[in-house]
Amino acid sequence: MKKYGMFKKALAAAAAAAFFLTVGGSFGDQPLSPISAYAEEPQAPSERVTWSACYIDNGNVVIEGSLSGGITPADTLMGQDPNLYLLALDPYDDDVTDNRYTDSLPKAEGSVSFRIPLNYGTADSRLYKKFIACIWDGTKYIQVSEPIYITNPEVTAPHQEPYEEPLTKKGLLIELSQIADGFELGVGHVIINIPYNAILGNGIEYTYEGETYHFNKEIIEDYDHTISMFSNKGMLVNAILLNGWSDTTPDLYYPGTAKTSAANYYHFNSRTEAGYKDIKAIASFLADRYSGKNSDYGRVQNWIIGNEVNNQLWNYIGPMSLTDYVNEFERTFRVFYTAIKSTCANDRVFFSTDYNWMNEANGSTKYNAKEFIDQFAALTRQRGNIDWNLAYHPYSVPMTEPEFWDDFGTGLLSWEETSPVVNFANLSVLTDYMQRPELLDRSGNVRHIILSEEGFTSQSLTRGECEELQAAAFAYAYYIMDSNPYIDAFILSRQIDAPSEVATSCAFGLWSTDATSDNNITPARRKYIWPVFKNIDKKNYTLDQTEFAKEIIGIERWSDVIPNFKWAKFEK
Repeated sequence: MKKYGMFKKALAAAAAAAFFLTVGGSFGDQPLSPISAYAEEPQAPSERVTWSACYIDNGNVVIEGSLSGGITPADTLMGQDPNLYLLALDPYDDDVTDNRYTDSLPKAEGSVSFRIPLNYGTADSRLYKKFIACIWDGTKYIQVSEPIYITNPEVTAPHQEPYEEPLTKKGLLIELSQIADGFELGVGHVIINIPYNAILGNGIEYTYEGETYHFNKEIIEDYDHTISMFSNKGMLVNAILLNGWSDTTPDLYYPGTAKTSAANYYHFNSRTEAGYKDIKAIASFLADRYSGKNSDYGRVQNWIIGNEVNNQLWNYIGPMSLTDYVNEFERTFRVFYTAIKSTCANDRVFFSTDYNWMNEANGSTKYNAKEFIDQFAALTRQRGNIDWNLAYHPYSVPMTEPEFWDDFGTGLLSWEETSPVVNFANLSVLTDYMQRPELLDRSGNVRHIILSEEGFTSQSLTRGECEELQAAAFAYAYYIMDSNPYIDAFILSRQIDAPSEVATSCAFGLWSTDATSDNNITPARRKYIWPVFKNIDKKNYTLDQTEFAKEIIGIERWSDVIPNFKWAKFEK
């Protein structure tokens, strides 16, 4: 009886308030407080807003969708305010209760459309915002939609130069000191690593959205030299953005992350205001500096966010379910994507995975590449489809043996989309899968795929030196890739053997080395693979150069084992 009496008093107070407040009114930035409630309060609102588009149009942001499910009864606290409110939150903010609405419109089932100023380039810019529809119950907002982000940041980019595709898909991890060898080899694609933690410092100031950031002048000038050397010779530069550990850059790491021997690199932090501001400013700075505007700086056209991100060894954040991990990665990737594309409209942005398509996942720090891609694609479709792309690493199994064509014998490969591993032996499993409708880009095309890291050892773990096997494996893999229209590039790792890799029987180089450390590696001797690599993409030489490999592989014609073999009409 006591609780019932208190409830009657509350009803009376609410009824009295009705004489002084207007239903659905608002004051300033907040809706008015509730006025009355006589009906049974619903557990959840009826309204459900599903977004269909979020884009920049003539200096404004247009957010479109539809409201379904009905309207929460107006004689309840939850339903008495007749308006639908649009909130614009920063990517790191998941709490609608502490925010103020950006725009509103009367609730009505059917189409919903908001149009608000972008405020581009100002401290009030909405370029990175996520937009959420809410109702107001008198004391707080209640979310009735998933968030959606702007999908076409490229329309704001000052650099609109077209993407320049090399004439060859052939790529190589090159030692800068041996760049002349790279030119002789006819390399079209190169890889560089840019660790975020190393480039912060002093000497270069950069102002972004009203705040000034400082970069290490000496290190940036080293990158200027490297990138310009490559791009000024027509090589397409692929930059991998990495987050190594430094005690001096705590804002770059996800809250609560500590340095660990279980990680080579760490997940970028977009979960706090400071981290979000740092990563978007650095990405914008790099994209602008390496836009090609200055030949002394050079041009980067492909940006790869992290390395093999389905394995936390390379992108550590701490034990986390796949769903939570992909949610955090998608949040971070979107910040990078928006920063890069709003600076250089036609640059491409990738993430990379290893070859463990449906293999080795533990649900905590290792995830299947296929399931990671599926969940990432689903989130981006839900939150605003963007043109993400895939950098894949299809090493042989195991990496200590070069011949991948017998990898089916390991039991780890199949022609099914659930194959544990996808590498060169069954590469079409990947490209067939990426043609699924739910994985296509905004224009309905298959996303760009590059093979950004893979190599074949010349030092078998079981048989010792095997340079001809290495060369045969490369030839076969290159022909498979080059005959597949959905692969843009094959970047071989590496030009010169790395001593640390050789110690594990992974002698991937075109050259051997006498070096004992990975610093300043120098070449010693060209391997059997060197002329094969040089001539693999040359019509007049390629088939003669790879003739030796047929006997090793056990075939008579390349076209017998490679569908749509590029050089089939020249085969004898």
